[in-house]
Amino acid sequence: MALKEDLLKPIWHAFTALDVDKSGKVSKSQLKVLSHNLCTVLRVPHDPVALEEHFRDDDEGPVSNQGYMPYLNKFILDKVTGDFDKVDFYRMCWTLCAKKHLLKSPTHISDDSAFKVWTIFNFLSDDKYPLSIVPEEIEYLLKKLTEAMGSGWQQALFEDYKISLRDQQKGLSVWDLIELIGSGQFSKGTDSTTVSMAINEVFNELVLDVLRQGYLWKKGHKRKNWTERWFVLKPNVMSYYISEDLKDKKGDISLDSNCCVESLPDREGKKCLFLVKCVEKSYEISASDKKKKQEWIQDIQTVVNLRKLGLASPHRDARQKRKALRQKLQAEQEELERKMKELQTSNEMKQLELEQVRLQLQEAADRAAQEEQKRHHTHMELQDRFREELEREQLIRLQMEEQVAQKSSELEQYLKRVQELEEMYHRLQEALDDEKQARQEEENARLLQTRLLEQEATKRAMLENLHKEQEMMIKMNEEEKKELEAMQAMKEEALKEAMQQLEQLEKERIAALQQYEHIKSNLEMATSKTRTWKDKVAQHEGLIRLIQPGSKNPGMITNWGPASFTQGELQEREKNWQEKKNATGVE
Repeated sequence: MALKEDLLKPIWHAFTALDVDKSGKVSKSQLKVLSHNLCTVLRVPHDPVALEEHFRDDDEGPVSNQGYMPYLNKFILDKVTGDFDKVDFYRMCWTLCAKKHLLKSPTHISDDSAFKVWTIFNFLSDDKYPLSIVPEEIEYLLKKLTEAMGSGWQQALFEDYKISLRDQQKGLSVWDLIELIGSGQFSKGTDSTTVSMAINEVFNELVLDVLRQGYLWKKGHKRKNWTERWFVLKPNVMSYYISEDLKDKKGDISLDSNCCVESLPDREGKKCLFLVKCVEKSYEISASDKKKKQEWIQDIQTVVNLRKLGLASPHRDARQKRKALRQKLQAEQEELERKMKELQTSNEMKQLELEQVRLQLQEAADRAAQEEQKRHHTHMELQDRFREELEREQLIRLQMEEQVAQKSSELEQYLKRVQELEEMYHRLQEALDDEKQARQEEENARLLQTRLLEQEATKRAMLENLHKEQEMMIKMNEEEKKELEAMQAMKEEALKEAMQQLEQLEKERIAALQQYEHIKSNLEMATSKTRTWKDKVAQHEGLIRLIQPGSKNPGMITNWGPASFTQGELQEREKNWQEKKNATGVE
């Protein structure tokens, strides 16, 4: 049903652009051409015989708008399956109607932009013919275009323009809308290229159901390599192409209620990764930055949610909601006007009833005046009678006043007493509160003192333990001191003995040295004698030589006196003496 409504609007534009004769009818030849073109672009089999049969010439003139609609529904629209190119269909209808209307209203936007505005109009307009777009949808479209151009929305400017639309209860026609957008009234300061790009973006979003498009990196299933593709996200599929011209499609990712999308950590040198999981395959995709990654994930999840809810397009659903809201507001407005008329009618009837009541009141007032005169006479008679009673009542009232004054005095004294009792009660309450507070403070002080005593006992026990440990350490230090003193005494005794042995050895050395000096002097005397005897023998005996006993080694003289020692024996004796000396000193 939605597809049929989307097709009827462009066909209506094409049909109304056909030429009519003097009688206001469309020629059969034009309808044949229109039908043939529709069957071609909608990929519906064309039946010329059915067309001739439906548009046979007769006096009733079936060749008219009413006569063409039954044929259009039965032989063309009911056979459409949806397997056709929407843009080609829109282009064909646009070509038929633009050549008649667009030339009369030149604009500052291109023909392609005007075509896209025309297509957007068909999407946003109400399903009432002749087609028109209401101010709320005009505001929605202008806001979308302003947002796409990156400009700020001028609400005040549109409110002024909206006032001028009040006379046009049915809204704007498509040609008025193209003229409005082409005039630049709501895009001042923006170049035509930016306006065209904004129109194209809104056209892709609303008409082609492109929720998002852009370059992403996709990981291959076989070679596992990363390739940059142009992705286009629609309400049921996510297609990817080699470039943004959409000429070479590489594949589709069918999205249904079983699909899901999730974020992935960075890996393999790729960042901003996310995974689209379908029933048959999963697709790893990389975005250029974190913001685009999050936007793609949110939009894909939106598509999956729409599939779960059974909704075809978010914009179509939003359009229906806006339409339902307008219908609801219109119904409420009509109901309010109806109630106002009913209130006005009721008010008029109430006015008539009030006028009648006023006349009745006037008559009643006249009657009341007569009765008042009668009552006055009766009152004068009664006044004299009541005067006596009044005087008697005054006396009674004076007596009552005196009693009341007495009772009032007693009541004041009673209230004063009650007030004094209340003050005493408050003071007693304050005293009790003070006593309670004092008891609480005493209890807190007692608890604090108990806690301090416990802490003091604990610290005293700790100090006693430390004192005992210190006494034990002192005892241990005294025992160690005694041992050290004993060892020091032993060492001093040994040192004293070693000193005594050293002095003894020194004395022995001095004695040995004296003995050596004595022996040396004896040797010198003997040598002198020997030399004297040698001289004498040489003088007296010529070449006679004396033979002297002794070894070949030179004679060694030590501190023990002259003796015959070898060098090794002397060193051995010195070594033994040194060892004995060292041993004595250590002891």
